[in-house]
Amino acid sequence: MSDIFKNLNPKQIEAVKIISGPVLVISGPGSGKTRCLTHRVAFLISENIKPANILAITFTNKAANEVKERVQALLSPSFSADSGRLSAWPTIGTFHSVCLRILRREISLLNYKPSFTIFDEYDRLALIKKVMARQKLDLKQYNPQMIVRKISKLKTELLYPENYKPNDFFSRLLARIYENYQTELKNANALDFDDLIALTVKIFKHNPQVLEKYQDIWKYILVDEYQDTSFDQYSLIKLLSQKYKNIFAIGDDAQSIYAFREADIRNILNFQKDYPEAKVIFLEQNYRSTKNILAVAQNIISNNQSQVPKTLWTENGRGERILVKEALNERDEADFITLKIEELMQKNHNIGDFAILYRTHAQSRAIEESFISCGLPYQIIGGIKFYERKEIKDILAYMRLAANPSDLVSFERIINIPTRGLGQTVLAKITNTHEKNLIKALDILAKENTKTKQGRALKEFYELLYDLINKKTDISVASFIKNIIKKTDYEEYLKGLSASKNDAYSNFEERMENLKELLTVAKKYDNVGSERGLDNFLEEITLLQGVDSLTLSANANKVGVPDKATLMSIHSSKGLEFPVVFIAGIEEGLFPHSRSTFNPQELEEERRLCYVAVTRAKEKLILSYARRRNIFGSTQRNLPSRFIGEMPQDTIEYAASGIDDDYEEKIYY
Repeated sequence: MSDIFKNLNPKQIEAVKIISGPVLVISGPGSGKTRCLTHRVAFLISENIKPANILAITFTNKAANEVKERVQALLSPSFSADSGRLSAWPTIGTFHSVCLRILRREISLLNYKPSFTIFDEYDRLALIKKVMARQKLDLKQYNPQMIVRKISKLKTELLYPENYKPNDFFSRLLARIYENYQTELKNANALDFDDLIALTVKIFKHNPQVLEKYQDIWKYILVDEYQDTSFDQYSLIKLLSQKYKNIFAIGDDAQSIYAFREADIRNILNFQKDYPEAKVIFLEQNYRSTKNILAVAQNIISNNQSQVPKTLWTENGRGERILVKEALNERDEADFITLKIEELMQKNHNIGDFAILYRTHAQSRAIEESFISCGLPYQIIGGIKFYERKEIKDILAYMRLAANPSDLVSFERIINIPTRGLGQTVLAKITNTHEKNLIKALDILAKENTKTKQGRALKEFYELLYDLINKKTDISVASFIKNIIKKTDYEEYLKGLSASKNDAYSNFEERMENLKELLTVAKKYDNVGSERGLDNFLEEITLLQGVDSLTLSANANKVGVPDKATLMSIHSSKGLEFPVVFIAGIEEGLFPHSRSTFNPQELEEERRLCYVAVTRAKEKLILSYARRRNIFGSTQRNLPSRFIGEMPQDTIEYAASGIDDDYEEKIYY
């Protein structure tokens, strides 16, 4: 018992010790949320609650494993599995893993076999296309990936084909596809990922005796990150907890940043309406950050209307003031970041102490280039290095092949991108010819197969490459990239990949932003002679990639020293902490994002995102914005972010900009 309460503060102990009834714990950043959750599981077991009656739900397998390990450490050795005192282990897992466990036992109630398979995203997309083809729908007019997303959203909202009420032409079309899709899934004895929760809820709603069985099994329910629950997850928990009402929900409404994944902040805001007798406990003591950093976070989030008010505090020192830097442009901003890192490394910091956060992945490009130029090693979390991203490598392969028709590596990469039915057999025939010019070899093979479908595909591919080769010196590098995207119908190809959650970059909008950022790089060569513009562009990209590999390789074997700075989007940073945090691009239109400008709910989510970013910092917080920014293929002039104005000004120090207003900015471009 003493070990369970060890290292807990009074509020955490209060939350841990409540055994019966609904409990909502509002856990601020750095307040020991996971510690509170795991100690509560251990306390329940120590109070002779049967472990089998405990259900703890997390959002990731990693979090579930961490909870298991911590609980086991707290209970050992007196409650170890070998001691015989634990007849079973609590159920600790994700929403989907728990529902899968239920469905394996109960899905026969919906006329499925317990041996059902689970379709991944590729399977789901293929089946949607098959259903649409049978209905003779134009896949260009009605994008299959968009249909997949719409059906996924309906399932999250627990709208099944039988209770979905379409009210316009498109929704009636969607309803027909949805119904046929579900029929095909059932005929295959298969579920998709969304079905795991949706069908579990369906079974519970239509079979009260089954629901009661699981209510009696899991009398004590704990839910981590409650602010991130979607409607189907919320409904599942409400059904399971309605008999005994022993629900322990822990989270922070101010860190609800996943609306794009259907997370509904109302679930945590309305907890007391669902459970009027709920005990609400605030974990407001922060163990991570300085007083100045917390003051900034507190002031920013206080501007949101939809929130559970709380006051963060810490016993840590005041700390340094938050440094705010105005840069001339994105390259000036990136150079400031790397120079500041080098300066701090001369004092008492290692390279691994630094995190650079940004609102959109495309911002990483300028920062990466500055890191590479300075020889500073870095890692990308939650994304891929800019020049290693699939969409960038695909377009670069087309450009390299146009510049060098004998480039076999580039040819192999793009022969079937976008998909044109040219596989390994065709590739072998082309590469086995005596022609050094792959384009000429392609033409020869196309002429030998004029009457076949494959021959027509070869001819179209040849004509595409021939056209690109002829245009490479006639237009600017940026225009050449646009021409590749248009001629290959690459945007539609990206849409075809965007439904895959297993793909490294599943978000179509992010992929397109990255391609627009490639245009930003290319525009530097618009004034270079057309004969050398493309070659110079490709040479710089190759050198950047080569230096990057050498830098990472040279630092890979250092022992005992964190050897990389971390670059990541703010969304990817949730749950992490770093001694020094940079937030780049804190300007209107970028952060907050332009699409939130006229939408109060989205603007509040952007503010919560800023709150998350600020509270990742332990010791130092450094913000930067650019007076002028080349991004997404265009030049933007944005005002400093409103979030800077919402910070207490006595906590801020403005760095000298070093910008001469009379100086021609063209030197940077």
